[in-house]
Amino acid sequence: MAYDTDAVQPATVDSEKTARKTKDDVEVTTAPSISEGIVGEKIALDTVEAEHEYTQKDYRRLLWKIDLCLLPLMWFCYGMQQADKTATSVMSVFGIRTDTNLQGQQFSWLTTIFYLSYMVAEAPGNYLIQKFHVGRFLGVCTIIWGIIVLCIGFAHNFAGLMVLRSLQGVFECTISPTFLLITGSFYTTKEHTLRAIIWGTANAGMNVVTGLINYAIGDAANDNPSGLRAWRGIAFFLGGFTVFLGLLVFFILGTPREVMWLSEREKRMAAARVVSNQTGSDRQKHTGWKWSQVRTAMKDPQTYFFFFTNFAFAIPNGGTTTFGNLVYKSFGFTSEETLTKETIPQHAFSICWFLLAGFTCYRWKNLRFYWMMFSLLPAFSGMMGLALLPKDSMLWTRWGLYLMTTCGTLPGLLMWTMLPSNVAGRTKKSITATGLFMGYCAGNATGAQLFQEKDAPDYIPGLTGCAVVYGLEIVLMSLWRTWYWYQNKRRDQKVREMGLGYEECRRMGMVAAEEDVTDLENVHFRYQM
Repeated sequence: MAYDTDAVQPATVDSEKTARKTKDDVEVTTAPSISEGIVGEKIALDTVEAEHEYTQKDYRRLLWKIDLCLLPLMWFCYGMQQADKTATSVMSVFGIRTDTNLQGQQFSWLTTIFYLSYMVAEAPGNYLIQKFHVGRFLGVCTIIWGIIVLCIGFAHNFAGLMVLRSLQGVFECTISPTFLLITGSFYTTKEHTLRAIIWGTANAGMNVVTGLINYAIGDAANDNPSGLRAWRGIAFFLGGFTVFLGLLVFFILGTPREVMWLSEREKRMAAARVVSNQTGSDRQKHTGWKWSQVRTAMKDPQTYFFFFTNFAFAIPNGGTTTFGNLVYKSFGFTSEETLTKETIPQHAFSICWFLLAGFTCYRWKNLRFYWMMFSLLPAFSGMMGLALLPKDSMLWTRWGLYLMTTCGTLPGLLMWTMLPSNVAGRTKKSITATGLFMGYCAGNATGAQLFQEKDAPDYIPGLTGCAVVYGLEIVLMSLWRTWYWYQNKRRDQKVREMGLGYEECRRMGMVAAEEDVTDLENVHFRYQM
């Protein structure tokens, strides 16, 4: 008996305070043990019952307000984190390597150390996100990493750059898991992909904006060779703008329960609007660390799919974001032409590709894995073509092949949307997010080392390695989707054996989720694909 967790239909069956076992010892929890006491139970039941107290017009008006308050700021912040993260790649064509006397693989290590520190800080970062006000915590982290980026403009050697980049990774690691948490708490499962795609397009969109500004900074530096070096000016611009955004984040972002721009009625409505996700509405703040959910996460195959698939995705991502500008420059473009002929066309194409995927996933269910696997095919072809074609001719053919690899960036964000859609239990979300982003960091750190200085300017081994990993991603994604499909079929069978109707099953699943039951333990939960 498959059912749609996005559907909104009147609930007619009262919840039962019982828990029973299926023949496979999967606990079916209708109202689980309540760590918050009777108050937590009442809030959970009130949230479920509130779902049908508001009209569709009320929900549309609230959704418009949420979109208006969240998405523009999230877009700018996410775009700036990408621009800050990949700033050394842009600076590489404006002289940072020669001015700071970087030798051999030292430039690659500026990316590797960023992701290593990002990875180390991921677990404590996710723990603190669970403990504190989400928006204020992220705002403080954003301000600090903005100051660090600004300080890169004062660096003079490899040691100073390594310290700054490692600190930048520590504080920047908080933004992606925080944005996924905010997306999951404000939007329905059906809306997760499109909304994440919207703020995710900032990776490309803000790179176009900052690319044009960086071009102007570089052009001004060329006109005044004795003045401020272009790469230092770029650091000052990026860092200063990030600090400004951090102040806005501090006062505006958060979960529905935390933000100041929703009334108490709207906060209740926001929770009721997403209760059908069955992943928890965050109307109650579950700050307690549950070791039982840690154990559940560690035995859940989904946790390892998140880690290994993101690791594979991030290997080519780490290589191309670090060395992409240098690869384009190897085609024969100047530093300024690298920005105008690479940055703008590549990112404009990326935005169109992301939005097409987002709208189709919003319109039709369970297309995310198909989009991920399909996007890897042109990326694989482009990388292999670059590795095999002659390097002294066919300039625009090679340009087009490298543009095709842009499609390979879409699977990362689509994989991340699986977190708010398919992981329930607050502590389990923290553990799964930690595994996801540790895999992402480890892959990016590895990818930066695929491109060796001795292979410049063509980087054939690095390009070939990226192509091979794209193929591995397709295999992992196929297995991951098959596991979700099997789990859903298995749970449909269990519900049929229990003799539960649609409404009873749906209501039990929502109450369980509001009481912080994990997706693995809630037999009424269905995975989105």
